[in-house]
Amino acid sequence: MKSILITGAGTGIGAATAKELSADPGLRLILVGRRLDKLEEVKSALQNAENHVCLSADVSDAKELEQGLSKIDLANLQLCGVFANAGIGGENTFGKADRWTEILDINLTGTYNTIMLCLPHLVRSQEAITNIVITSSCLAKFGVPNYTAYCTSKAGLLGLTKSLAVEYAPKGVLVNAICPGWVDTEMARAAIQKLADRAAITYEKSL
Repeated sequence: MKSILITGAGTGIGAATAKELSADPGLRLILVGRRLDKLEEVKSALQNAENHVCLSADVSDAKELEQGLSKIDLANLQLCGVFANAGIGGENTFGKADRWTEILDINLTGTYNTIMLCLPHLVRSQEAITNIVITSSCLAKFGVPNYTAYCTSKAGLLGLTKSLAVEYAPKGVLVNAICPGWVDTEMARAAIQKLADRAAITYEKSL
C-alpha cells in the first residue's frame, strides 16, 4: 500500500488534507504532529481509519523525528508523497521574548528536517514519480507588520522548494509549494483577531 506523510496533520490544512486523501482506499496516511491526541482524533474521522498511522514528533528536532520515523518503519511503507505542512504563526518582537527562533525552527528547519529524512525513501520508491508539497504562504510575497519571523520563514520555504526541485527532479521527485491566503483554521482565526484588536474593530469587520 502506498503511503503519504503529512506533517501538521492534527489541525487545519493538514487535517483537512488527510480527510480528503483518505477517500482513496489504496493510500496509507502517516499523520505527524506534536499532539498525539489531535492526531488520533483526526485518524478516527478518516475513511479506512485502520490503514493509517499516527506519529507524535516535533519536526524541529531532527533526532526526535528520525527516531519516530524509524519506529514506524518508514522504509517499508512505500512512501510516495510528503506534505510538509507543519507550521506555527503569530507575531514576534525583538527582545527577550522574541519568537523568531521558535517560528523559524518549526516552519523552516522543521520542513527541511522532514524532507531530508523522507527523500531517501522517495528516491527509492517503486513509483516513477513521487511528490513533495510544501506549505508556504501568501505572506512569503509581501510583508505584514510584526510578522517578521513568519514572513521570513515562509519566504525561506520558497527558496527551499526551488533548490530541492532542481536537485531532485532528475531523480523523479517533484517538489512544489503552495502559498495559501487566509484559510479558516484556528491559527488564522487567532491572527485575524489580533489584527482586529489592534485596529479596535470586531472580528467580523476585519474579514
